[in-house]
Amino acid sequence: MSEIEMSCYCLTNKGGREVNEDSTAVARTPEGACCILADGLGGHGMGEVASRLVCDEAARMFRERTGGTVEEYLRTAFETAQASLMAAQEERGAQDKMKTTMVVLATDESTVQWGHIGDSRLYYFKNNRLVSRTLDHSVPQMLVASGEIREKDIRHHEDRNRLLRVMGIPWRKKTYEIAPPIPFDENQAFLLCSDGFWEYIEEAEMAAFLARSATPRQWLERMEQEVQKNGIGKNMDNYSAVGLFTGGTRQPKKWFEFWK
Repeated sequence: MSEIEMSCYCLTNKGGREVNEDSTAVARTPEGACCILADGLGGHGMGEVASRLVCDEAARMFRERTGGTVEEYLRTAFETAQASLMAAQEERGAQDKMKTTMVVLATDESTVQWGHIGDSRLYYFKNNRLVSRTLDHSVPQMLVASGEIREKDIRHHEDRNRLLRVMGIPWRKKTYEIAPPIPFDENQAFLLCSDGFWEYIEEAEMAAFLARSATPRQWLERMEQEVQKNGIGKNMDNYSAVGLFTGGTRQPKKWFEFWK
């Protein structure tokens, strides 16, 4: 196992809704770790069932993997979770229900890699600076790509909840997206979050809170305060986040710490 340490924290909240349709999961083995977040689509019904199913399936597959690359795991996780979700729809007579997004990050001794579908995001920071984020599979993100709106307009666009790719709809071809692998290194931070979270906090604030935080728990709780403040009076959606730190100046005490 790499000598670089890792620490993780998850949070989830139903916001202003009756049911929390977000789910998170974390899995680890002696060779690496995996973080998963999914946001069930409330307008379709049984979103909480769909998000829990795909998170549990992806986590199980990570714990049971017996080799192969991180990318091979990610592709298999998306394909298998999708197949399990479609089978569950058939069993329950719920073919028009049980839709969800999913974002997955996985590591081995030398590599970090992630994949996503929908508008649940992964942000990657290095030395407290934002390096990249996943691009939403949504109408507003498509409008940004075509130059019709600006990136900052996504958060409050009238079509922000119109997704172009999700799990639980038959795939004619691969619809999830896998990012290129990066080296597993010190002073990295990763944020997986649902749209109910990133809608109410800007990237500059994420980085500012990160620079002040010694643990993922501090980071997420500080960001959550900002999310709640900005969401007052706005019938907030469910929101969830998973924060992951690699070792370095923060020096987590254990290789892997997970608080619920």
